[in-house]
Amino acid sequence: MKNNFFNHSVANIYSKPSSNSEVISQILYGEKFKIIFKNKNWCKIKTNYDNYIGFIKKKKFYKKFKPTNKIYKLKSKIYKKKNNQFILTNNFLYFASGVSIKKRYKNYIEFEKNKWIKINDTKKINHNENNFIKIFKLFLGSKYLWGGKTSIGIDCSALIQIYFYYNRTFFPRDTKDQIKFCKKKSKKKLYKGDIIFWKGHVGICINQSKFIHAYGPRKKVLVMPTDLTIKLIKKTAKLIVKKISNIKKY
Repeated sequence: MKNNFFNHSVANIYSKPSSNSEVISQILYGEKFKIIFKNKNWCKIKTNYDNYIGFIKKKKFYKKFKPTNKIYKLKSKIYKKKNNQFILTNNFLYFASGVSIKKRYKNYIEFEKNKWIKINDTKKINHNENNFIKIFKLFLGSKYLWGGKTSIGIDCSALIQIYFYYNRTFFPRDTKDQIKFCKKKSKKKLYKGDIIFWKGHVGICINQSKFIHAYGPRKKVLVMPTDLTIKLIKKTAKLIVKKISNIKKY
């Protein structure tokens, strides 16, 4: 199977070749994937980053693509250039998306024909962000959305994964696979960077007493007291903590 590169802002990945089926994840601009098979309207794909399998609507995709930069804002506005003036469109690129610079004019870069973004919205493709709290806090207030991976909507496991995806370091997409992948920490006391797993839910400690997660019942990404969160999930969802790991292990 040959590599393809996704060249649209974002698209849903479905569990079946139907828009009425469950949205299980999303694919971002510049993301590499392989087409397992395709028909008139749909492609069954496998993403290279996390080996995620699902269906996306059939479109024209890049066959060759070498990203030079990646988006470092929640969403980067896309402009069109006319008579040396930049005109705002209604489209965006989202955090961690990879782009390839074609041209530069003043403070803007062209990544596709007459599609421009601000250079300050990006970092070099090999940039690593070690301040994980900074990344997670970017998404504060973002809507909770099952299968989502952007500021438009994001789910709990994608919030954790997006930090690793930005750094182009492997980390599984779904909570069940993240639990299997992560190593259990030996110390019971909670510290900054501790990833707490429940069956079907995950979040991360930003210090010894506070916890950030994309929380379905509150319908957004928010910070909550860690002890209160553990008690609340036990009371409302009848779930206990399955594993605690630490982000620095990966």
